[in-house]
Amino acid sequence: MGASATAAVSAAEAEPAVTTVSGGADRQGDVPVEGGTVRYTMTGSGSPLVLLHGWPQTSWSWQPVIPALAGQHTVITLDLPGLGGSDPTTAGYDKATTARLVRQAVNNLGYTQVALLGHDLGAMVAFNYARDYPTEVTRIGVVEGPLPGFGLEDLYGISWHFLFNASPAPIPETIMDDDEVSTYLGMLFEKAQHPELIAQDVYFGAYENPDKRSAGYEYYRAFVTDAADYQEHAESKRLEIPVMAMGAEHVFGSLVAESFQQVADDVRTVLAPDSGHWIPEENPDFFGDCALLFFGPSTGTPASPEFAGCAP
Repeated sequence: MGASATAAVSAAEAEPAVTTVSGGADRQGDVPVEGGTVRYTMTGSGSPLVLLHGWPQTSWSWQPVIPALAGQHTVITLDLPGLGGSDPTTAGYDKATTARLVRQAVNNLGYTQVALLGHDLGAMVAFNYARDYPTEVTRIGVVEGPLPGFGLEDLYGISWHFLFNASPAPIPETIMDDDEVSTYLGMLFEKAQHPELIAQDVYFGAYENPDKRSAGYEYYRAFVTDAADYQEHAESKRLEIPVMAMGAEHVFGSLVAESFQQVADDVRTVLAPDSGHWIPEENPDFFGDCALLFFGPSTGTPASPEFAGCAP
């Protein structure tokens, strides 16, 4: 699976075609939501599994793990509103609003009950989707995305990008221009355990558009609103479904699970070995095996102790 990520680095201006998976008809396009459209891909067959990416990436980040997941699931990837191929939104970039738009996209693709797997910002959106529409989500996986209000702010010292992105408009918009995108994002990706496996040129191209950069900043500016929302409903809207909380060995680790344990009852801790923040690209074999176990049949059993938290 790692070869897919390496091959992706050759595309700077646009994302390459989606991975083709034997036995599943690939589809990609734009699905209507309130105020615009959301870019999607759909691959494979089986129970629906929606993948939600983080910043500064797009749904391309899932390419290394799609072939494995699509062997058992209908894998749906979405570009978050305002990012990648999705239209900007005037509805807002707080995660409750984003989850509402994502749900509209999923419903308009014909699905009313799904499992969710989110990385970084996508983990927050997955949580809101499951919390606000509890009868429509079977289980969720959250990856390298502690919640605002429940631990994320304590980690701002790891990187200055948190507060830079959250600065009021037009501060980051004015400071960061198209020519500096590769320097800024490259600095973040170089902190990875395996930066050579990350499709950096794809993401550089995706964020050379100033409207996409601004939408990314808005997701960070909404963290204060998100924190207030999570804290207000931490007890009244606790998740009861299983939550697989994965942290990278070299980054957030068990802090992801510790964050979600404050808002959910059934949280399983997973530590991804030999990986930095970008686990689906840096260690796709571990990630895929864990996800297949967690979202798979209830009879599945971990092959080794490191997969204990991935058990269904």
